[in-house]
Amino acid sequence: MNLIPGWLLLLFISAGVWSVPIDRNGGDQEPKQEAQEENMDTGLYYDRYLREVIEVLETDPHFREKLQTANTEDIKNGRLSKELDLVSHHVRTRLDELKRQEVSRLRMLLKAKLDSSNTQSLQMDHTSLLKQFEHLDPHNQNTFEAKDLELLISTATKDLENYDAERHEEFKRYEMLKEHERREYLKGLDQEKREKEEKRMQELKEKHRQHPKVNAPGSVAQLQEVWEETDGLDPQEFNAKTFFKLHDTNEDGVLDEQELEALFTKELEKVYDPKDEEDDMMEMEEERLRMREHVMKNVDLNKDRLVSLEEFLKSTEKKEFSNPKEWETLDAKPLYTEEELQRFEAELRDKEEELKRKAENLRQEQELLRERGKALEVQKREYQQAVLEMSQRQKEQQAAGNGQPPAGPNGELQFQPQTQKPEEINAPAEAKNNLPAEPPQNLPSHT
Repeated sequence: MNLIPGWLLLLFISAGVWSVPIDRNGGDQEPKQEAQEENMDTGLYYDRYLREVIEVLETDPHFREKLQTANTEDIKNGRLSKELDLVSHHVRTRLDELKRQEVSRLRMLLKAKLDSSNTQSLQMDHTSLLKQFEHLDPHNQNTFEAKDLELLISTATKDLENYDAERHEEFKRYEMLKEHERREYLKGLDQEKREKEEKRMQELKEKHRQHPKVNAPGSVAQLQEVWEETDGLDPQEFNAKTFFKLHDTNEDGVLDEQELEALFTKELEKVYDPKDEEDDMMEMEEERLRMREHVMKNVDLNKDRLVSLEEFLKSTEKKEFSNPKEWETLDAKPLYTEEELQRFEAELRDKEEELKRKAENLRQEQELLRERGKALEVQKREYQQAVLEMSQRQKEQQAAGNGQPPAGPNGELQFQPQTQKPEEINAPAEAKNNLPAEPPQNLPSHT
């Protein structure tokens, strides 16, 4: 995607999201270009919406022409947004569709957030909730207007300006976490092992410090080294204008942040090797960011986060270009104080306690659910037994109505012993008195 510098500055440049060394050895360039575009992420939560709006606006010839002649101030102050009224109908239709999709996405995010907070029963006012997102107009949720473009530009500009500071703070916390984990690890060892491990760690730290001298970023020594080792040119024939054109890889007339960071690869390789245990690649990326900020501070005169040819040539005329201060790498001094580390560790303990409380609550809920499950299982068995008994009684009643003996559990006939009636039991003597007399036995005859 070919965008002009101002648009790249405000809407698409990520502060060091990706950096690659420049390959001057030829070869197939298409895969590399595709990989770069895939990795080009501003780091903003509305990055996809931002990218799609840019792509659609690029397709309009009128807007693209205005964009090419606009300067940074025209973009920042919103004058470029007024040109939106002159774009073609199909572009406006596509922008309207993109905005509706973004509004729908934000609504889903808000609903998920509310659900996770157990407040899904609240009536959601989407208009008021969408005010939390500054990159679009919440009062108009169906069409993309000039105000939407103005808000998108201003919000992206502000967010990208804060991006570097956030990265520095994130790296600082990363370093404090490493130190915290190191101390906790050593606490778990006995004295002999702890002393041995501390000695090993100190040796690794010293080994990391024993690296070649790093040239100051943007100095003549640093640029000449790139000219010789990366570009393969004679260092005695160094020419600043030619160097600029060689490293303006997209030929847009400026060096953007990614093109600048690519120039520091040789310096970083002096300090960091991914194969060495003592070298941390997170520290390497922080070093790269510091180098880029150093160059921008001294070269970017209009503070538009881009280096023009004029700015670059002026920087070569400064005293610092030939006689810079010695560059201090990250290992030269600590990034935090002991007090900051103690506050950080206190935060970790508080978060750990909170996680323990949540885990205990979940355990109790799980136990409660288990007990309820057992009670339901007992009720289920009682219900099944009642149904079985009821079915058995119904079968017995049916069998009695048909004059058949009741059936057994397996359907076999069940015969019961015949019982005597009460009156038969109570009158045995009377029955005996009414019996006929026994016939006389044959008496012996007399002759």
